[in-house]
Amino acid sequence: MTTLSLTTADPAKAKTDVLVVAAYAGPNGPVPADQRFADAVSTAALTGASGKAGELTLVPGDGSVAAVVVAVVGLGAEDKFIPEVLRKAAGIASRGVAGKPSITSTLGLIDLTAAAEGHLLGGYVFDRYKTPSKPPVESIALSVTKNDKATKATLRDAVATAEGVLLARDLINTAPNDLFPQAFAERATAAAEAAGLSVEVFDENQLAAQGFGGILAVGSGSSRPPRLVRVAYSPKGATKTVALVGKGITFDSGGLSIKPAQGMENMTSDMSGAACVVATVIAAAALRLPVAVTAWAAMAENLPSGSSYRPGDVIRHYGAHGEPGKTVHVLNTDAEGRLVLADAIVRAAEEEPDYLIETSTLTGAQVVALGNRTMAVMGSDDFRDRVAELAREVGEGGWSMPLPEELGESIQSQVADLQNINWDRVGGMLVAGHYLSNFVPDGLPWAHLDVAGPAFNSGKPYGYNGSGGTGVPVRTLLAVLADIAAG
Repeated sequence: MTTLSLTTADPAKAKTDVLVVAAYAGPNGPVPADQRFADAVSTAALTGASGKAGELTLVPGDGSVAAVVVAVVGLGAEDKFIPEVLRKAAGIASRGVAGKPSITSTLGLIDLTAAAEGHLLGGYVFDRYKTPSKPPVESIALSVTKNDKATKATLRDAVATAEGVLLARDLINTAPNDLFPQAFAERATAAAEAAGLSVEVFDENQLAAQGFGGILAVGSGSSRPPRLVRVAYSPKGATKTVALVGKGITFDSGGLSIKPAQGMENMTSDMSGAACVVATVIAAAALRLPVAVTAWAAMAENLPSGSSYRPGDVIRHYGAHGEPGKTVHVLNTDAEGRLVLADAIVRAAEEEPDYLIETSTLTGAQVVALGNRTMAVMGSDDFRDRVAELAREVGEGGWSMPLPEELGESIQSQVADLQNINWDRVGGMLVAGHYLSNFVPDGLPWAHLDVAGPAFNSGKPYGYNGSGGTGVPVRTLLAVLADIAAG
């Protein structure tokens, strides 16, 4: 990962490979955010720069700066500026100057948190299987007006947040032959224990003995059995407790209800929810948030074989406190995420948290409804809206969605308590939300984050997101935890 440092030295005098400066979009071309770099911005304007958000223009250093190259990033109209614009600009700059040993960035003078997060997230490169043609920037010096205790704390928190996102990205981007349930559990355990957190791993024998019928059914077709991982952060003095539940399907073929071949390779990302809740609880500890957090990662590999669960099977979910769990008539083995999540939700709720948040790449219907960059948020009304608003504030995008009563009725079964889908394709995302709601205790504030689109970028890089796992919604979850702690 790129190393960040703080500097109060004059950035114009920094002898660095690249100096990053910002410009707003004015009526007659780019307007420098810092007048010290007006000459560089003017040079950029001569090459066609306008200052629009997302624009990156590289120009040679001149007599006004000591840097070899000046990277001018656009922020758009100044009156519409928000921190997310700067976060994206920093990410674009880090990606655009990859291969350079070091840079000095003046973006920290505008918003240190957004600049630090953007530079780290935008500079991320997943290099486990291939050496990148241009290595990421080794170090970035962030210009600040003062390097005091508060400024250092701001940088520390931004780095901890970014590290959480990057941990999730690393897990998501790992190939499924290397990240099957046991391997995923081992990596989660190692990362959590290194952070001083307590970890419990339920193997297939424990899952069977305790009746986790959903997780076991989904994992039954694979030679690599499922796991349920519990990671707990319990700071002294915490007065609120939050359960985080994540879907960890390490590869989803659809099972016997097999998916089309085209695009199936992206189903390596179907464990994004689990990766994000594990990363979030580790980041919460690094941030020393005064709230107790327990992450539950339900891990299974959904494959077709002679031992796979079948359409038509009736399975029994985990039941709280030793009571029999709900029975479910399986109509489609590709609606598997809700099956593993239901087990984990019931188990998490046994510990009586004050809030429960679940996140998953759950439905293709989420992408149809909201696209690839806006997560859907369902759940109890007030908490749902609170989570969606915080998602928008941190730049991860969130939109509140309803749970219409008639869609809940559509998954009532004639042969079991529930069925895992309805055959009417209308409202598929909301039907999945209804399914999960059946396993949340009455009165428990909860939110379901469907990140099927936002969790994985199968297209070109944008903002501070490259191709592959994005780490959404780690920053949203951290913002919610901080909000709960503050309230």
